[in-house]
Amino acid sequence: MIGIKHEFATVNGVKLHYVTQGEGKPVVLMHGFPEFWYSWRQQIPVLAAAGYKVIAVDMRGYNESDKPHGVKHYTADTLALDIKELIQHLGYQKAYVVGHDWGGAIAWQLAINHPEVIEKLAVLNCPLPAILQKHLLTNFKQLRRSWYMFMFQVPGLAEWTMKRDLLTFFKRAFRGWSHNKAAFPDEVLQKYVVAFDRPYGITGPVNYYRAALRGMFSSKGKPKGPIMVDTLLIWGEDDKALGKELTFDTHKYMGKTFELKYIKDSSHWVQQDAPELVNGYLVEWFGK
Repeated sequence: MIGIKHEFATVNGVKLHYVTQGEGKPVVLMHGFPEFWYSWRQQIPVLAAAGYKVIAVDMRGYNESDKPHGVKHYTADTLALDIKELIQHLGYQKAYVVGHDWGGAIAWQLAINHPEVIEKLAVLNCPLPAILQKHLLTNFKQLRRSWYMFMFQVPGLAEWTMKRDLLTFFKRAFRGWSHNKAAFPDEVLQKYVVAFDRPYGITGPVNYYRAALRGMFSSKGKPKGPIMVDTLLIWGEDDKALGKELTFDTHKYMGKTFELKYIKDSSHWVQQDAPELVNGYLVEWFGK
């Protein structure tokens, strides 16, 4: 991409790769599974042009960031601390924080553990973890949608399955779900193949699920009270992995301003299915 800078920072015991563009107040973008910083390719230039310093991170375990071995290195608390320390390492007290999918889960955890470093929060197609946990126990439809979380627990199975044909895996994951299949031409999917074909490039990302399920029914990391961060939740309504009903009770956990935007005819890959709407919502939210 034209105009971006690739940089590295050592925080919380790992080296994180990130890209930057623009100048102004910082916006930290956190991708989900199975992606990397490139997930935000349609947001980075728009946010930079709107007057922000955009920082799109390769999360721990992904692409050019460090991939420590062992599930214990991928807990939500650890991943949230990565982002807190990155914000501070870059010289900021606070940042606007945006997360999609797993990046959204870590954004929620950052708001629970370290709200002092968040100016405003925006989460895309990721429920509050406490709500997801509840639905996995009580909502059979959501449990069925989340089958892959349990498959990922089998040592080596996800790695073997994905590694057999990474390009086909990404075609099914992105084009198979997306309402905007033109957002995922072969040259884009090939970038994902390169990122996940690195040593330990699949195990690191899958360890997010392994660590999450092992700690899912622990009280640690759940909100002890209202989340005291202004929050925007953006939700593509045709999400094959996460039902719309996971958004309904979010307001009950919020102690400050909360807004919810649904986007019709959009999949789990909402920032790539509907980039103009997502970009507009983000710029409007940050500017309020």
